[in-house]
Amino acid sequence: MKLENLKVIVTGGAQGMGRHFALRLVEAGASVAVGDVAEDKFADLTAAAAGLPGKLFVRRLDVGSESDIAEFVAWANSSMGGLNSLINNAGILRDGLLVKKDRETGAVKTMTREQWDAVIGVNLTGATLLVRDVVATIAAATAGRDPAASTGVIVNMSSIARHGNRGQSNYVSAKAALAANTVTWALEFAPFGVRVGAVAPGMIETPMTAGMNQKARDALVTRVPVGRIGAPEDIWLAVKFVLECDYFNGRTIDVDGGLAM
Repeated sequence: MKLENLKVIVTGGAQGMGRHFALRLVEAGASVAVGDVAEDKFADLTAAAAGLPGKLFVRRLDVGSESDIAEFVAWANSSMGGLNSLINNAGILRDGLLVKKDRETGAVKTMTREQWDAVIGVNLTGATLLVRDVVATIAAATAGRDPAASTGVIVNMSSIARHGNRGQSNYVSAKAALAANTVTWALEFAPFGVRVGAVAPGMIETPMTAGMNQKARDALVTRVPVGRIGAPEDIWLAVKFVLECDYFNGRTIDVDGGLAM
Protein backbone atom coordinates (compact mmCIF):
# COMPACT_ATOMS: atom_id res chain seq x y z
CA MET A 1 0.00 0.00 0.00
CA LYS A 2 1.16 3.52 -0.62
CA LEU A 3 1.98 5.34 2.60
CA GLU A 4 -0.14 8.34 1.70
CA ASN A 5 -3.19 6.06 1.45
CA LEU A 6 -2.80 4.63 4.94
CA LYS A 7 -5.31 5.25 7.69
CA VAL A 8 -3.25 3.65 10.39
CA ILE A 9 -3.29 3.07 14.14
CA VAL A 10 0.09 3.20 15.89
CA THR A 11 -0.01 1.87 19.44
CA GLY A 12 2.60 3.12 21.88
CA GLY A 13 2.99 5.95 19.40
CA ALA A 14 3.75 8.85 21.73
CA GLN A 15 7.32 7.83 22.50
CA GLY A 16 10.21 5.63 21.39
CA MET A 17 9.94 3.74 18.12
CA GLY A 18 6.21 4.32 17.91
CA ARG A 19 6.69 8.09 17.91
CA HIS A 20 9.25 7.77 15.11
CA PHE A 21 6.88 5.60 13.06
CA ALA A 22 4.00 8.02 13.57
CA LEU A 23 5.98 11.05 12.46
CA ARG A 24 7.40 9.25 9.43
CA LEU A 25 3.89 8.26 8.39
CA VAL A 26 2.46 11.76 8.82
CA GLU A 27 5.46 13.06 6.88
CA ALA A 28 4.52 10.68 4.04
CA GLY A 29 0.93 11.95 3.97
CA ALA A 30 -0.81 9.21 5.96
CA SER A 31 -3.59 9.65 8.47
CA VAL A 32 -2.31 8.36 11.82
CA ALA A 33 -4.18 7.62 15.04
CA VAL A 34 -1.74 7.35 17.93
CA GLY A 35 -2.72 5.57 21.10
CA ASP A 36 -0.61 5.59 24.26
CA VAL A 37 -0.94 5.75 28.04
CA ALA A 38 1.70 8.52 28.05
CA GLU A 39 -0.74 11.39 27.51
CA ASP A 40 1.89 13.86 28.68
CA LYS A 41 3.79 13.15 25.44
CA PHE A 42 0.89 14.07 23.13
CA ALA A 43 1.53 17.82 23.02
CA ASP A 44 5.14 17.35 21.94
CA LEU A 45 4.15 14.79 19.31
CA THR A 46 1.40 17.04 17.96
CA ALA A 47 3.80 19.95 17.73
CA ALA A 48 6.35 17.81 15.87
CA ALA A 49 3.68 16.77 13.35
CA ALA A 50 2.42 20.30 12.73
CA GLY A 51 2.77 21.36 9.10
CA LEU A 52 3.44 17.85 7.80
CA PRO A 53 1.32 16.59 4.87
CA GLY A 54 -0.61 13.91 6.75
CA LYS A 55 -3.02 14.05 9.66
CA LEU A 56 -2.34 13.11 13.28
CA PHE A 57 -4.95 12.11 15.84
CA VAL A 58 -4.10 11.28 19.46
CA ARG A 59 -6.02 9.59 22.25
CA ARG A 60 -5.19 7.70 25.40
CA LEU A 61 -5.07 3.94 24.92
CA ASP A 62 -4.38 1.28 27.52
CA VAL A 63 -3.57 -1.82 25.46
CA GLY A 64 -4.16 -3.92 28.56
CA SER A 65 -7.87 -2.99 28.55
CA GLU A 66 -10.26 -4.72 26.13
CA SER A 67 -12.86 -1.96 26.43
CA ASP A 68 -10.21 0.70 25.84
CA ILE A 69 -9.12 -1.10 22.68
CA ALA A 70 -12.67 -1.38 21.32
CA GLU A 71 -13.37 2.30 21.98
CA PHE A 72 -10.06 3.39 20.49
CA VAL A 73 -10.50 1.40 17.26
CA ALA A 74 -14.02 2.80 16.79
CA TRP A 75 -12.75 6.33 17.47
CA ALA A 76 -9.82 5.95 15.05
CA ASN A 77 -12.11 4.62 12.32
CA SER A 78 -14.47 7.56 12.79
CA SER A 79 -11.76 10.22 13.14
CA MET A 80 -9.82 9.16 10.05
CA GLY A 81 -12.86 8.36 7.91
CA GLY A 82 -11.86 4.72 7.70
CA LEU A 83 -9.18 2.33 8.84
CA ASN A 84 -6.88 0.08 6.83
CA SER A 85 -3.77 -0.60 8.88
CA LEU A 86 -2.21 -1.15 12.29
CA ILE A 87 1.30 -0.95 13.68
CA ASN A 88 1.08 -3.13 16.78
CA ASN A 89 3.92 -1.47 18.66
CA ALA A 90 2.93 -0.98 22.31
CA GLY A 91 4.86 -3.12 24.76
CA ILE A 92 6.29 -3.32 28.26
CA LEU A 93 9.08 -5.16 30.09
CA ARG A 94 8.94 -6.85 33.48
CA ASP A 95 12.15 -8.86 33.26
CA GLY A 96 13.30 -11.45 35.76
CA LEU A 97 14.51 -15.02 35.99
CA LEU A 98 11.72 -17.57 36.31
CA VAL A 99 13.59 -19.12 39.24
CA LYS A 100 16.76 -17.83 40.91
CA LYS A 101 18.76 -18.17 44.10
CA ASP A 102 19.94 -15.19 46.09
CA ARG A 103 23.75 -15.29 46.00
CA GLU A 104 24.09 -14.18 49.61
CA THR A 105 21.21 -15.88 51.39
CA GLY A 106 20.54 -18.83 49.09
CA ALA A 107 16.82 -18.00 49.18
CA VAL A 108 14.89 -19.14 46.11
CA LYS A 109 12.96 -16.41 44.33
CA THR A 110 10.61 -16.71 41.36
CA MET A 111 9.04 -14.51 38.71
CA THR A 112 5.75 -13.28 40.12
CA ARG A 113 2.40 -13.90 38.53
CA GLU A 114 2.03 -10.12 38.33
CA GLN A 115 5.22 -9.87 36.22
CA TRP A 116 3.94 -12.58 33.92
CA ASP A 117 0.39 -11.27 33.58
CA ALA A 118 1.44 -7.66 32.97
CA VAL A 119 3.65 -8.50 29.99
CA ILE A 120 1.34 -11.11 28.49
CA GLY A 121 -1.63 -8.80 28.98
CA VAL A 122 -0.10 -5.91 27.03
CA ASN A 123 2.36 -7.56 24.64
CA LEU A 124 0.23 -10.51 23.59
CA THR A 125 -3.41 -10.33 24.68
CA GLY A 126 -3.75 -6.62 24.01
CA ALA A 127 -1.87 -6.88 20.71
CA THR A 128 -4.12 -9.76 19.65
CA LEU A 129 -7.32 -7.91 20.54
CA LEU A 130 -6.12 -4.91 18.53
CA VAL A 131 -5.56 -7.11 15.50
CA ARG A 132 -9.00 -8.68 15.99
CA ASP A 133 -10.85 -5.37 16.23
CA VAL A 134 -8.92 -3.63 13.44
CA VAL A 135 -9.37 -6.51 11.00
CA ALA A 136 -13.05 -6.84 11.91
CA THR A 137 -13.46 -3.15 11.10
CA ILE A 138 -11.67 -3.55 7.77
CA ALA A 139 -13.64 -6.68 6.89
CA ALA A 140 -16.96 -4.96 7.59
CA ALA A 141 -16.02 -2.04 5.37
CA THR A 142 -14.72 -4.13 2.46
CA ALA A 143 -17.48 -6.73 2.11
CA GLY A 144 -17.86 -7.91 -1.47
CA ARG A 145 -14.46 -6.71 -2.65
CA ASP A 146 -12.01 -8.85 -4.58
CA PRO A 147 -9.94 -10.65 -1.89
CA ALA A 148 -6.91 -10.43 -4.19
CA ALA A 149 -7.04 -6.66 -3.83
CA SER A 150 -5.00 -5.27 -0.92
CA THR A 151 -7.39 -3.63 1.52
CA GLY A 152 -5.30 -3.58 4.68
CA VAL A 153 -2.02 -4.41 6.38
CA ILE A 154 -0.98 -5.27 9.93
CA VAL A 155 2.58 -4.86 11.24
CA ASN A 156 3.31 -6.72 14.47
CA MET A 157 6.36 -5.68 16.45
CA SER A 158 8.02 -8.90 17.61
CA SER A 159 11.62 -9.14 18.86
CA ILE A 160 14.73 -11.21 18.31
CA ALA A 161 14.20 -12.23 21.95
CA ARG A 162 11.47 -14.53 20.60
CA HIS A 163 14.19 -17.12 19.97
CA GLY A 164 14.83 -17.25 23.73
CA ASN A 165 16.60 -14.91 26.11
CA ARG A 166 17.63 -15.33 29.73
CA GLY A 167 15.49 -13.43 32.19
CA GLN A 168 12.62 -12.77 29.78
CA SER A 169 10.26 -15.76 29.93
CA ASN A 170 7.22 -13.49 29.81
CA TYR A 171 8.51 -11.20 27.04
CA VAL A 172 9.85 -14.10 24.96
CA SER A 173 6.50 -15.89 25.19
CA ALA A 174 4.60 -12.84 23.97
CA LYS A 175 6.95 -11.96 21.13
CA ALA A 176 7.28 -15.57 19.93
CA ALA A 177 3.50 -15.87 19.86
CA LEU A 178 3.17 -12.66 17.85
CA ALA A 179 5.64 -13.95 15.26
CA ALA A 180 3.83 -17.29 15.02
CA ASN A 181 0.43 -15.64 14.77
CA THR A 182 1.71 -13.39 12.01
CA VAL A 183 1.65 -16.56 9.90
CA THR A 184 -1.71 -17.66 11.32
CA TRP A 185 -3.35 -14.31 10.70
CA ALA A 186 -1.93 -13.97 7.18
CA LEU A 187 -3.80 -17.19 6.37
CA GLU A 188 -6.97 -16.22 8.21
CA PHE A 189 -7.23 -12.68 6.86
CA ALA A 190 -6.46 -13.44 3.21
CA PRO A 191 -10.18 -13.49 2.30
CA PHE A 192 -10.40 -9.88 3.50
CA GLY A 193 -7.38 -8.73 1.49
CA VAL A 194 -5.42 -8.01 4.69
CA ARG A 195 -1.71 -8.81 4.82
CA VAL A 196 0.15 -9.41 8.08
CA GLY A 197 3.89 -8.98 8.60
CA ALA A 198 6.15 -8.67 11.60
CA VAL A 199 9.37 -6.81 12.38
CA ALA A 200 11.67 -8.12 15.11
CA PRO A 201 14.04 -5.45 16.43
CA GLY A 202 17.26 -6.22 18.20
CA MET A 203 18.71 -3.71 20.65
CA ILE A 204 17.31 -0.30 19.68
CA GLU A 205 17.79 3.13 21.28
CA THR A 206 14.46 3.80 23.01
CA PRO A 207 13.35 4.99 26.47
CA MET A 208 12.92 1.31 27.35
CA THR A 209 16.53 0.36 26.56
CA ALA A 210 17.84 3.63 28.00
CA GLY A 211 16.75 2.36 31.39
CA MET A 212 18.91 -0.75 31.17
CA ASN A 213 21.80 -1.39 33.52
CA GLN A 214 24.77 0.31 31.82
CA LYS A 215 27.12 -2.64 32.28
CA ALA A 216 24.61 -5.06 30.79
CA ARG A 217 23.85 -2.62 27.97
CA ASP A 218 27.54 -2.20 27.07
CA ALA A 219 28.09 -5.95 27.14
CA LEU A 220 25.18 -6.50 24.76
CA VAL A 221 26.37 -3.83 22.31
CA THR A 222 29.76 -5.56 22.03
CA ARG A 223 27.91 -8.62 20.69
CA VAL A 224 26.35 -6.67 17.80
CA PRO A 225 28.46 -7.29 14.67
CA VAL A 226 27.75 -3.83 13.21
CA GLY A 227 29.19 -2.36 16.41
CA ARG A 228 26.37 -0.12 17.58
CA ILE A 229 22.93 -0.02 19.08
CA GLY A 230 20.15 0.36 16.54
CA ALA A 231 18.15 3.53 15.90
CA PRO A 232 14.38 3.83 15.43
CA GLU A 233 15.02 4.75 11.79
CA ASP A 234 16.61 1.32 11.24
CA ILE A 235 13.35 -0.30 12.31
CA TRP A 236 11.21 2.18 10.39
CA LEU A 237 12.85 1.08 7.15
CA ALA A 238 11.66 -2.49 7.78
CA VAL A 239 8.18 -1.35 8.85
CA LYS A 240 7.94 0.77 5.70
CA PHE A 241 8.84 -2.25 3.56
CA VAL A 242 6.10 -4.36 5.15
CA LEU A 243 3.55 -1.59 4.65
CA GLU A 244 4.47 -0.92 1.02
CA CYS A 245 5.28 -4.36 -0.41
CA ASP A 246 1.97 -5.97 -1.34
CA TYR A 247 3.67 -9.35 -1.86
CA PHE A 248 5.13 -9.52 1.64
CA ASN A 249 2.92 -11.57 3.92
CA GLY A 250 3.10 -13.95 6.88
CA ARG A 251 6.80 -13.43 7.62
CA THR A 252 8.99 -11.78 10.25
CA ILE A 253 11.96 -9.56 9.43
CA ASP A 254 14.81 -9.50 11.98
CA VAL A 255 16.52 -6.10 12.23
CA ASP A 256 19.25 -6.64 14.80
CA GLY A 257 22.64 -5.70 13.39
CA GLY A 258 23.48 -9.42 13.31
CA LEU A 259 23.06 -9.88 17.07
CA ALA A 260 22.53 -13.46 18.24
CA MET A 261 20.76 -13.58 21.61
